[in-house]
Parts: sequence; C-alpha cells; structure tokens
Amino acid sequence: MAELLIVRHGQASFGADNYDDLSDLGRQQSRALGDTLRGLDWIPDRMITGSLMRQKQTLEEMGFDGTAEEHAGWNEYDFHDLLHSRFGGQAPRDVITDRKTHFRALKETLAEWQRGGIAQARESWEAFCNRVEQARQEAVSSGAERVLVVSSGGAIARLVAASLTLPNDQMIALNLQIKNTSTSRFVFSKEKFFLHEFNSVPHFHNQERAALMTYS
Repeated sequence: MAELLIVRHGQASFGADNYDDLSDLGRQQSRALGDTLRGLDWIPDRMITGSLMRQKQTLEEMGFDGTAEEHAGWNEYDFHDLLHSRFGGQAPRDVITDRKTHFRALKETLAEWQRGGIAQARESWEAFCNRVEQARQEAVSSGAERVLVVSSGGAIARLVAASLTLPNDQMIALNLQIKNTSTSRFVFSKEKFFLHEFNSVPHFHNQERAALMTYS
C-alpha cells in the first residue's frame, strides 16, 4: 500500500512578532528529520505543504529535491483569531505570550469552538474539518506511492482522530502532544486509509539529538 507521511512543522517563533517563522531550533529539527528519512531510504515522490511559512521552511530545511505543491487545507486553524474572537476582540496579553496560560486557553478555546461557540471566528469547526478532509483526499488521489506532507498540529490531530473515529475531546488531547517535526504515517489504497504510526520522532532517538525535541 502507498504511504502518506505527515510532518508537523519545526518549532516556530513563539512570542515573537512573526510567529510564522522557524526558530533556529526548528531549523535544526527539520534538518535532522530529513537526514534520518534519507538514512532510512524514505524518499518522497510527492511533496505538499500548507501555505504557512513555517511549513514551507520545514520542508526546505529537510533538503529533499523537487518542487512541493501547496494546499491551504493543511494549514493550522487560526488560533489567534479564535482567541481574540473568544475574548471579544482582543485576548489578554499573557494568553498570547505566556506558554502555560496559552496552552490552558488553547484547550478551553478549542472545546468551545468544537461545541459551535465562538461564532464570530473566521472559520467554523465544521469548515476546518471539511478542509482537512479535502486536503487528505487530494493528497492520496494522484497515484504517488510516498507522499510527504508538512502540516500543523491541529490538522494532524484532526486527521488522526477522524481516521480512528475518536470524539472531539480526544482530538484536543492529540493536538497538545504532537511534537515538532514528528511524523504520523498513514497507509492507503483506493478503498482504504489507515493510521499506521503517530507522533514518531526517530530523528531524536539518540543522546546527541534528544535535546532538540519540543512540543511548541
């Protein structure tokens, strides 16, 4: 069966003016993953990213030859928009800049969004789910045997949850544990689509690189 390997982007620049930019550590993580995949002789014959800079930079740092396609269905949900919408137009500063406060607010905001709340947000939960599914269908439709996608934690968690028919609260739990540059592997044919591996980081499984692992 063919394989769809979905990578979460490397560490972005949390708290910076431009979050959508890999940190130096995020670039190291991406290069380590590319080296490991080549060492395993896993070379993609199709590559896709969302339209976000951090996704494109991750693939660039991985160092594979060829031109990637772009599909915005693989983009992350706009969490800043969700937060600001939830708080009436402007989220408190510590929700944006303090990691502990940020991730507590993330859980609460996603749960409210899934229940149909935050109606003023630019994207509904249903629309998010539909675009991730459309991106999945397009990625597995070309006849390629090894498809590499660089996406984001929310989209990956949604796809995993949907493939296992998990409830929405489990999608949130999955989202919060996805490591930067981790891989989630699916196998597929025209009729079937299965999760084979989730949140794997073989490129960090040695003493030298273990310190590179991050979750945000």
